[in-house]
Amino acid sequence: MAAQLITNIQLLVNTRQQNELLRGKELAGLPCIENAYLVLEDGVIVDFGRMDTIPHLTFNPSHSIDASRQFILPAWCDSHTHLIFAASREEEFVDKIRGMSYADIAARGGGILNSAKKINLASEDELFNLAWKRLEEVTRLGTGAIEIKSGYGLSVEGELKMLRVIKKLKERSALCIKSTFLGAHAYPLEYKEDHQGYIDLIINDMLPVIANEKLADYIDVFCETGFFSPGETEMICRAGMQYGLKSKLHINQLHSIGGIEVGLKLNAVSLDHLENLTESDLKLLGGLEAAPPNGGGGLERATICTLLPTAAFFLDQPFPPARKLIDAGSALALASDFNPGTSPSGNMNLVVAMGCIGMKMLPEEAINAATINGAYAMELQDEVGSIMIGKKANLILTKSIPSLAYLPYSFGTNLIDKVMVNGEFV
Repeated sequence: MAAQLITNIQLLVNTRQQNELLRGKELAGLPCIENAYLVLEDGVIVDFGRMDTIPHLTFNPSHSIDASRQFILPAWCDSHTHLIFAASREEEFVDKIRGMSYADIAARGGGILNSAKKINLASEDELFNLAWKRLEEVTRLGTGAIEIKSGYGLSVEGELKMLRVIKKLKERSALCIKSTFLGAHAYPLEYKEDHQGYIDLIINDMLPVIANEKLADYIDVFCETGFFSPGETEMICRAGMQYGLKSKLHINQLHSIGGIEVGLKLNAVSLDHLENLTESDLKLLGGLEAAPPNGGGGLERATICTLLPTAAFFLDQPFPPARKLIDAGSALALASDFNPGTSPSGNMNLVVAMGCIGMKMLPEEAINAATINGAYAMELQDEVGSIMIGKKANLILTKSIPSLAYLPYSFGTNLIDKVMVNGEFV
């Protein structure tokens, strides 16, 4: 791919000289350049700056773009999704409107178990084709890096099938994709009274194949009342760690039951959801207290709090307390939780708007959380997440907008003009 030159950019957003995971007050710092240029070569950012400092180019760019009246941002980094599913669940959406709770629906075999049944009936090719369409959709909405979880198989065959689909997406898509094994998403009905039996299935029958075929980057557990206890969560994650899988955990979505302490002991890359936090939880997540030392690890300063505002919105739950977490000094990422039951949307533009509207994040904080910190939550910070020399040219070019705050302010309007992945428009 030859060189490309983009000129007269009204505002080049999130320009950085080095990587840094942003915590607390740092999230509000969003460096930008007005009237900027950007040079790309072979799909990589090689130079940027103000138009009045543009150097004499030693090459003739094969393609020049005039971005007058446009903002350019790094593409969104969506670090928590369940993109692989066989069917939507709008019938449960109607049940919720009629008053049924998430727990009520799950208790009757709905929710995760509903999706698991449909996953196990679908072929790998069917799942791939459905996922590919969703991946194309979220890419057009500005996502340039994405994490995808299994977790709707809840059987050896089903979980491996999902992970093989993700591996195929990795091989065929230009996006940066990370894969997470979430076999511990719920207990299948046949193991409802035999938790250890299903945990043994995960550890003895799923993990060895996953490791042998290199199907996952991370391991995840839904640590929640009625699902997996903190002790079960730690057991499963430590088994995954034996195969080189780092932890990313679902915790504190409905209750605070000790998942944060387990996640910090495990040095989890991210702790996700966090809708329900106690004052003690906030201190732990802000690093004001150390995690219990037993089991080793202690408090790992790299742990990121990944908040999923559209899931809280869809479930009509209180939004995660972003402002309290920021005030406590936490590192926050924003992600879509794209899934058929609790967040049937992968639109990161809406996620950023919900971060501002529902969680009172400043636009700068929300954009940082959805770009550079989201990249950190997938350990992709050296490749994507900011405008930085050496990173992939995964970019969002906006339509004409009056200000950066207009992006979340005008939440119902598609303000994206073009999306670029690896230097090519999608």
